[in-house]
Amino acid sequence: MVCLGNICRSPLAEGILRHMAAQKHLNWEIDSAGTGNWHVGDPPDARSVKVARQHGIDISGLRGRQFNAGDFDTFDRIYVMDLDNYRDVLRKARNDADREKVQLLLEHQQPVPDPWYDDALFEPVFNLIHNACERIVNQ
Repeated sequence: MVCLGNICRSPLAEGILRHMAAQKHLNWEIDSAGTGNWHVGDPPDARSVKVARQHGIDISGLRGRQFNAGDFDTFDRIYVMDLDNYRDVLRKARNDADREKVQLLLEHQQPVPDPWYDDALFEPVFNLIHNACERIVNQ
């Protein structure tokens, strides 16, 4: 799961997908990262922690990290939150196999809105990510 800073959307997506995968006893390695390095080592935004906790998911122990080319070797799929993240991740792709792993989290090329500047977006963003993660585990 990849967003810009790895403190709002992608840690939510990591936490939600981990929670769902555990409920279905799926042995998946799930992680999140940011395309930027501003929040490496930082915990998720308190608003993301709060909305996740309200839904029974604890993401408080996650820490930000930056996406790197080695992630293409570690993960089968790389879900990004918006087109900027998509382009940034593709720039690190080394070949067609890497590029084929990258896709937007939401269907139909829809971005997951960045709630950083609008507290009211955290719940709707949680719901968008939740629905996308539900689709992933059911596939």
